[in-house]
Amino acid sequence: MESARESAVISGPLAGVRVIDMATVVMGPYAAQILGDLGADVIKIESPNDTVRVGALHRTPGMTPLNLNVNRNKRSVTLNLKDEGEHAKALELIGTADILITNMRIDALRRLGMDYDSLAATNPRLVYAHAQGFRSDSDRARLAAYDETVQAASGLLDLAQRAGDVGAPVVLPSIFGDKVAALTIVYAALAALVHQRATGRGQHIEVPMVDTLLAFNLVEHLQGRTFEPPMGPTGFPLSMNKGHRARPTKDGLAMVIPYSPRNFRDLFAAAGRPDLAEDPRVNGEFIDSARDGEDLAALLETVTPRLTTAQWAEVCAKHSIPFGPVLRLDEAAEDPYVRGGHLLDVAEHPSEGTYRVVGIPLAFSATPASVRRHAPLPGQHTGEVLGELARGEVRR
Repeated sequence: MESARESAVISGPLAGVRVIDMATVVMGPYAAQILGDLGADVIKIESPNDTVRVGALHRTPGMTPLNLNVNRNKRSVTLNLKDEGEHAKALELIGTADILITNMRIDALRRLGMDYDSLAATNPRLVYAHAQGFRSDSDRARLAAYDETVQAASGLLDLAQRAGDVGAPVVLPSIFGDKVAALTIVYAALAALVHQRATGRGQHIEVPMVDTLLAFNLVEHLQGRTFEPPMGPTGFPLSMNKGHRARPTKDGLAMVIPYSPRNFRDLFAAAGRPDLAEDPRVNGEFIDSARDGEDLAALLETVTPRLTTAQWAEVCAKHSIPFGPVLRLDEAAEDPYVRGGHLLDVAEHPSEGTYRVVGIPLAFSATPASVRRHAPLPGQHTGEVLGELARGEVRR
C-alpha cells in the first residue's frame, strides 16, 4: 500500500473507471473512497456544508480525522451549483462519469437538473447511485435520516434492548447504518458497472439506509417469524444470549466462546474444574443456548479468571475453542496483527504532516488496491480537473 507519498500511478481492478462523489457526511463518501481504493478516479464535488470536515481535532481547518480517511484517493473540486456557469461545469463533469454517488434530496436534485432522468438523457452510460434514508415510494421519503434513527427504524435498537434487558438501549457505538449502506452502494454500483460494460447502458440505483440495515439484521434474526404461522419470536438465540460477552481473565478480558459440548468440557478441564465437565448441559448433542445459555455464561465467568489471557489463547488454540483478545483501540497501532496487515500505517500528508492511514482490508493478486492520494484540501484539484475537462482529457 502506498501510504507515504502521493502517486499518480493508477492501480487496482477499477483503473479507468471515473466516479463522481456528490455526497456528504459518511455513507456516500465512504462508498466512493472504497471505489477509489480499488483504482477508480474519484472526483469529489465539494459541498461547503459537509460536516465530515467539521470537528475540534485538526491541524488545518476542514482536515479532520474522519475526512483524512473517508476522502482519500479523491480529487476535490469546489463548484457552486447555484451559479449558472459552475453548475454547467458540474453537469459537464458528470457527463464524463461512469458512476455518480449522491445523497442530495430528490427535490433539490430535480431543481438542479441532476436527477437520474435528466442526467441519463445526455449520459445513458451513467450508473446513478442515490443514497437516502427511506425508500422514495414511501411516506417517509422526504424525512432526514441519521445513523441513530436508522438503527432505531431497522430494529437494531430493539435487538439491543432485548439482549441487554434494558429500558433505554444504547445505539451501537459505530455509524453502523452509514457504513453498511456504503458497502451496499459499492456492490450495487459494481454490479451495475458490469451491466454497463455489457450493454452500454447505465441505470438508477436506490439505496435506502433503513431497508438496507433491516435486511442486514434479519438475515439471522427473523428466526421463528420466518414461518407463517410463526413458530417463535424474532431474535437469533446465540446473539440474544445475555451472557454473550467478554470474559474476565486473570489479567484482562477476552472473548472465550465455547460453542460445542466438547468445547465446554475442554475449557472446564483446562481451568482445573473437571467436575464441571460432568454437567448434563454440556454432555448432549448440542448446547441449548435459548434454555441454558445464560446459566452456562455465568458458570464460565467463575472459571475464566483462573488463567491469563495468553494462557487462554494457548488452551483455546489447542482445543479449537473460539477465542479473541479484546483489542483496545488506543493500542491498536502497536498490535502485531494490525502492524502485519498494514492496517494503521504512518504516512506524511502534504499539509497535515504525520498521520495514521486506515489500511485496505483486502488483497488482490493481480490488481492491487492502493492509497494513492491523501485526502485533499477543499477545492484543491478544481483547476486541474476543469483543465482536463477543457482539454477533453476524459478517462473512462
